[in-house]
Amino acid sequence: MAAQGHGAISRKAGALSGAAPAPGDKSISHRALIFGALARGTSRITGLLEGDDVLRTAAAMRALGAEVERAGGAWRVDGAPWRAPDQALYFANSGTGARLVMGAVAGAGVGAAFAGDASLRARPMGRVLEPLRMMGVEAKSRDGRLPVEILAGEGLTAVNCVLAKPSAQVKSAILLAALGASGETQIHEPVLCRDHTERMLAAFGVALDIKDDGEGGRIISIAGGQRLTPTDVSVPGDPSSAAFLTAAALITPGSEITITNVLVNLLRAGFYQTVREMGADITFENERTENGEPVADIRVRHSVLHGIETPAARAPSMIDEYPILAIVAANAHGETMMRGLEELRVKESDRIASVEAGLASCGVDVASGEDWLLVRGHGQAPKGGALVKTHHDHRIAMSFLTMGLASNQPVEIDDASMIATSFPEFFQIMSRLGGEIIARQ
Repeated sequence: MAAQGHGAISRKAGALSGAAPAPGDKSISHRALIFGALARGTSRITGLLEGDDVLRTAAAMRALGAEVERAGGAWRVDGAPWRAPDQALYFANSGTGARLVMGAVAGAGVGAAFAGDASLRARPMGRVLEPLRMMGVEAKSRDGRLPVEILAGEGLTAVNCVLAKPSAQVKSAILLAALGASGETQIHEPVLCRDHTERMLAAFGVALDIKDDGEGGRIISIAGGQRLTPTDVSVPGDPSSAAFLTAAALITPGSEITITNVLVNLLRAGFYQTVREMGADITFENERTENGEPVADIRVRHSVLHGIETPAARAPSMIDEYPILAIVAANAHGETMMRGLEELRVKESDRIASVEAGLASCGVDVASGEDWLLVRGHGQAPKGGALVKTHHDHRIAMSFLTMGLASNQPVEIDDASMIATSFPEFFQIMSRLGGEIIARQ
């Protein structure tokens, strides 16, 4: 496993084979902890992602009054009335944890301060604070960024709002705040985004009314004053993490792998739809439903791929997978144009700039604009042979280590420490499948 603060290098090592699980889904893991802490009673969570981002949310739930502990192979959450924490809730690099807990704190009527690392402090929080203020929440912030302070207060008012941009984090914060508001809150979602909050709220006994708006979007209604009922949650594998294993098999000749127990929610499956359109040999097997979420095993075989254009409308279903899609595109025949990527400018790094610089240093023909990325592949392995700057972004780090497994020359990254935020066993699982990735001291 990579040592803290050190880089890593990957190189060709032959075909990948075998079966491996993806780590627990990060989005669902955050929600399971938060919802369990809001419920009065005991919830049990299996398959929780034990990465740094999720563990920060677990610590925040303890600070707010819930009992959260790992018990054997599962996690137990004993919910309780929330109280103001003794110090700021620190979320390190986790935008999901910070934004969702802002809404939950507001709905619970308690005050809390929110802090994060340098990367999180640079990311926009105003998109969450604005609708919360419409509901009557008093919040202080530094130009719409961390640090943020939510002041204790009661008497939130239900609102009707339209999501200006598709954001599951904003939608979720509003839904959680709405639990403490008087009246019925309506959210109009013109462009569909992740629906894990709606699915899990229902599993915890909260009633929602969800209707099509007749134009491809949805209107979600939720009445205030509802209590969550404790429930057990089985967290499926993260499709965003599974995308790295999928890509590695697609671009490494002779490979065939199976990734077990992966979430295949259509609102998260844009990457798999896209690589299939590029010619990928991917099948979903043993499809089933767990906790209201669709799950499957994913079988992947090395494939001859061709470039395509990905529509902007698909971006919400694969926003985290564009860096690894760019790696796949670098191994394909022809141009791959990715549109609708403006959200990538405000992730853990400016991911468009990070991907473009990394690909160019590895000999790939690449261009970009404010909201698009173009990769020109030649149907063969890229040169590689570069040291790529990750800008402390876990998805950039894993994308270029995946690239090195098929490149003509090894690919090195400057920092692998942050990979643990979302995929703690990345090195071990890649090694189990036959990949060669070595930590650098």
